[in-house]
Amino acid sequence: MNQTETIQRQPVWKKNKSTLWHYQPKHRKYKTPLFLIYSLINKPYILDLSQEMSMINAFTREGYDVYLLDFGVLGYEDKELTLDDYIKKHIQKGVRRALLHSKADQITILGYCLGGTLATIYAAIAEEPVKNVVLFAPPLDFEDSIVMKEWKLALQNKTLQVDEFIEAYEFFPTSAVRSCMKLFTAPVTASSYLSLLKRADDETYVKKWSSINNWSNDHVPFSGAVLKKIIYDLYINNKLINDQLFIEGERVQLSNIHANLLIISALDDELVPPKMSKPLIEKSSSKDKLFKTVRGGHVTIAVKGSLPQFLITWLHERSSPIN
Repeated sequence: MNQTETIQRQPVWKKNKSTLWHYQPKHRKYKTPLFLIYSLINKPYILDLSQEMSMINAFTREGYDVYLLDFGVLGYEDKELTLDDYIKKHIQKGVRRALLHSKADQITILGYCLGGTLATIYAAIAEEPVKNVVLFAPPLDFEDSIVMKEWKLALQNKTLQVDEFIEAYEFFPTSAVRSCMKLFTAPVTASSYLSLLKRADDETYVKKWSSINNWSNDHVPFSGAVLKKIIYDLYINNKLINDQLFIEGERVQLSNIHANLLIISALDDELVPPKMSKPLIEKSSSKDKLFKTVRGGHVTIAVKGSLPQFLITWLHERSSPIN
């Protein structure tokens, strides 16, 4: 298969607005399928942006069955959806369906950005046979988050109150999410436009930049209940990395992660720098674990159209090749 060929996807399961998509390789080479989880803030098509910029195509070219959990676009009727629901009713049930559909004995969980946070939470309480966990730029330790430190301090000191605001609105439409993200990522956005100005005469670069920029502004609505838990339990109180987070009454203990673990961070990532991801290496009980850095920004790996050689080798050795 050449790099410009694309793989057709098929829906294999639905839950409310979520859809589990299956991308079948032309030549399946591994018994262990991949289960991809992306963020709740943007749509997951950044992982399959175009024929030339597709992480999913890169995985299928290597011979993997790929399952992508797309959380879809929420409506006001989903205002009471919780983080617990996403973990237990969407991710866990989606993994079970992927295992059933693929007839596999084990599965690899891949999480990108906030999807990496969700993947980590799930892996720590999973009852399913998770063989590998691969995380791309996952925000896990928010102690030294470099984004909007003033906001974090104000929330910690309770000089900025958001509880009443969240409870009053209950549900945040796309426009509200987009406005919040623009405030939250203003420095990163500015540097992105500066890069565009420097390479404005490069037609290929401009086309790629435009595709990524369009995606970055294509946000999805947010449940107030989920937003509140992310702000207070993860961002403010850093409960995940400190084993203080609970999902449906069960403590999320990172030491319960025994799967083979690979964390990949980008050295130029201004949103989720490596120090926000690396602490999981020490917290997990995985005997086989590796932390790697690559050059590039937050979405570089997603849109590169190819996989780092170390990732190809790592997965190959841990995915039960079909003889």
